[in-house]
Amino acid sequence: MINVIASIHIKEGRFSEFLEIFKSNVPNVLQEKGCRLYLPTTDVLSGFSSQELNSNVVTIIEKWDSLEDLKTHLSAPHMLAYKENVKDIVDRVSLKVLGEA
Repeated sequence: MINVIASIHIKEGRFSEFLEIFKSNVPNVLQEKGCRLYLPTTDVLSGFSSQELNSNVVTIIEKWDSLEDLKTHLSAPHMLAYKENVKDIVDRVSLKVLGEA
């Protein structure tokens, strides 16, 4: 099992627009081979002192059966279209690709 934590930093004032585009693509991703979870999340104020809050970040939590499935996902036609649609909205993306310890 491969787990992915993707942090998508959105340009100021474009958060709602990004979420609309992203959420419209989620059903396509969930139908891909090997996709177990593809969930956009946002920070929740918890009161924990070690929590980092950023109102312009969407964190995607993903689970894939294999690294090969994840790689195929990244080049799927609907993902290429999504990337094109958000290229002027997204400031930057960082990924953590994780396996079980």
